[in-house]
This record gives sequence, structure tokens and C-alpha cells, in this order.
Amino acid sequence: MTGKERDRRITDLGTLKALAHPLRSRLYRNLAVARVATASQLAEQVDEAVSLVSYHLRKLAEHGLIEAAEPRSADGRERWWQPASEGLSIRDEDFRDAPDEAAAHTAASKLFADQRMDMYRRWLEERGSWDEKWNRTASSSESTLRLTADELAELDREMLALLRRYDEQSRAAEAAGETEGRQNVAVHTYAFPFRV
Repeated sequence: MTGKERDRRITDLGTLKALAHPLRSRLYRNLAVARVATASQLAEQVDEAVSLVSYHLRKLAEHGLIEAAEPRSADGRERWWQPASEGLSIRDEDFRDAPDEAAAHTAASKLFADQRMDMYRRWLEERGSWDEKWNRTASSSESTLRLTADELAELDREMLALLRRYDEQSRAAEAAGETEGRQNVAVHTYAFPFRV
């Protein structure tokens, strides 16, 4: 892990709204995957004009979600960006006190869920182009458990600890030059109560 904050907790409505813009959330996700990138690189990934992407990156920076990174090339005209923290945390308890905040949190949560589902749908459409090993190891599962709220909180902590361990291992391996065979892997989990 770097010297960055592990998970920045978003507690203010302005920052939540800044991130909940569809293009900004895509840019943030792509930047988190790349770890550092220029507006030009991100514009190519999202198929938008560099000027538009630059504008939205500045908005993310205004809210402390991303920050300037050390230049990775000799071209001093290009500005490099990186996430300002290792991850983000958005909790219901920080937005439930006012109806407008609760509505914004719900809208943001739906946007993020839609974008995650779009990633999974894209995998389903493209999996034929991946080799058999990736197809064999990719997974989708659903488990239905009967837990207390405290047990659910503990499950969440344990799952996050496991993911962080793998993230730290992969960052250390990449820093040591061990990049062969590595691909970006999305792990989406949802844990919530429901009634039948």
C-alpha cells in the first residue's frame, strides 16, 4: 500500500454529487484501474473529447477525489492524475438525515450498481474472446444466508480484508515487475437484507 489514505469516506453531498455524475464515475473508475493517467488517455477510453474529460477531472480534483500525479513522460504539457485515496466509502448513515441527501445517495447507489452491471454484461458478451483459463476461473454466484446485522457487518469486514490482501499482493508483484498473466479483475459483492 502507498502512503495514500486507504478508503476515503464521502460524507458531504457536494462530493457525492460530483462523483455520481455518469462520466465522472467512469473516469474515476478508469483512473483507479490505471492508477495514473492523462486526460488524453482517459478520453480515449471513454470516447469523449479531451477538453470535456479535462473539465470533469478538474471537478473530481476540486472535491479531493483525484490529485495531480508525478509526470510519467517528458512532455510537460500533459497533466497526470491519480486517485487521491486507495478507495472510497459511501455509507447510508451519512446521508439519511435530510430527504435531498437520502435521494442523492439512492440515485448515486443506483448509478454505481448500473455501471457495475454494465461491466459484467460486457464480460458476458466478450468472454468468448478470452482464453479458457479466464473463462474457467471467472465466477458468478449468489448465496442466501440468514444472518444478524452484526454477522453481516463481520462478513463484510472479512471479505474486505481478503480483497485488500490480494490487492496488496498484486501491487507488490507489479512493483517487482511481475506483470505477466495479470489482468484487471472486477469483484462486485452486494450484501443486503431482503424479504420474500
